[in-house]
This record gives sequence, C-alpha cells and structure tokens, in this order.
Amino acid sequence: MRIALSQLTTGPEPSKNLALIEKWTRRAADAGADIVVFPEASMACFGTPLAPLAQPLDGPWATGVRAIAETAGITVVAGMFTPASGGRVANTLLATGRGTEATYDKIHLYDAFGYAESDTVAAGSQVVTIDVDGVRLGLATCYDVRFPELFRAHADAGATATLLAASWGAGPGKVDQWELLVRARALDATLWVAAVGQADPATGGIEPVGAAPTGVGHSMLVGPDGTVRHRLGAEPELIVTEVDADEVAAVRKKIPVLANRRLGEPG
Repeated sequence: MRIALSQLTTGPEPSKNLALIEKWTRRAADAGADIVVFPEASMACFGTPLAPLAQPLDGPWATGVRAIAETAGITVVAGMFTPASGGRVANTLLATGRGTEATYDKIHLYDAFGYAESDTVAAGSQVVTIDVDGVRLGLATCYDVRFPELFRAHADAGATATLLAASWGAGPGKVDQWELLVRARALDATLWVAAVGQADPATGGIEPVGAAPTGVGHSMLVGPDGTVRHRLGAEPELIVTEVDADEVAAVRKKIPVLANRRLGEPG
C-alpha cells in the first residue's frame, strides 16, 4: 500500500483549507498513492473559535472532501470539526473515497501544557478502523499517541497500520517527545504508524498566538519494529511511502509482545 503523508499548514478559513486539500490530494494521486493522510484540524487551525465553523458530516466541507477523493480516485483522511452537544464540537477524522466512508472522534483530549481542549471539544468513545484495498488501518488523533491501549486495540482489530493525524503543540522538547511517542506506539502494537502533523506555521511566516497547538511538522512513517523509515522537516511537504503488511507478520513472529501480554488481553 502506498500512503501519502501530507504535512501542510491550515488557516482559520475552511473554504481555503478545502482548496489546499484538493491541491495536495491531486499531488498524492499523481504520485501513485492509494491513500493520503492530512493533519488534525485540516478544516481550520486551532486558535480559531471552533463552534461557529463546525459542520455536520453532510455539510459542505465534508461533501467537498468526498468529491475531491472521488475525482482523484484515492482515499482521503482529514481532520475536521463536527457539532456536538452543549455547544462543543467533536474533533473528527473523516476517511472517505475508494469504497471507504468512516469517521473517528478523538478519544483523548489535549488537556495539558496549559491548554484545555475539553473546554470546546467533546471526547469520542469508539475505536475505529477502516479497510482500504484489503488492508485494515486504525485511526488516531494527536494526543491519542500518549495512550498505548488505543494502538493495541487497532492491532487487536486486525490493523496493519495506524494513521495518526496531529496538530502537535510547540515547546521545549516537544519534537523529541513526538518522535519518541510515535516510535513507542509502533513497538507497543507492532504495527506501522503513519504520523502526519501540521507543518510549523513559522516556516510560512505565521507566528502562533497563545497556547493553541498549531503544529511542529516532523511527520514520519515508523515501521512495526519502531524504526523511522521516512521523516519530514518542519515545513509543508508531501511524501509517498510504502507500507508492507507482510512485515507486520514477520515482526510479530520475532517480537510477539501482543501474544505474550498478561494485562489488558483482548476478550
């Protein structure tokens, strides 16, 4: 399977961000990708009032992403915001195209490092996997990477890889933590992790305001043995990578941590 990691910088206007999704999806499809993964908050960057711009899954933004995926003949995974109860929103990953239609609402909310995502976002509760061309993929969002049980749940559901969309918060040591956590989750569950974050806005001359997590870049593809196979820098960039399902089986035979565990066993 060929997966495109699309590390871009989104702004506060959903319509302009949809145009970016279309441009980068076309680039991914032209490069032969089967699926393209965009960051969390692709619909609108954090630091923007979310409730006024949230849209239902049959609204114009999601409908536009579906049309883009259909035209390009590719599966698109992108972060958006959908209405939730109490005036809050859900931090939603939309996966659409090429026979796929699914959504994942972020389970673990970023109430850390001086930011309270739960003030405006309602937590999801369902583990979600999708099947693309016979390959099962788990969906996760940003702060989820600090919770290994979600990635093991993807493995227990038969996933070969987790698609992790993020808008990582900047700060001292945060890029190091990002890489450490992504590699650790790949090892925990012995699966591929395609981790795609927002580019660092500063690379485009945009200075972040406040504590909102607006991205640091450094997207990466990590193999089921925890090694980094591809790594991007801080600026907007797209790369198409190969994910080999057979390698997962080989690593799990050599390092059977899922079979050997005694706590939190499935079933």
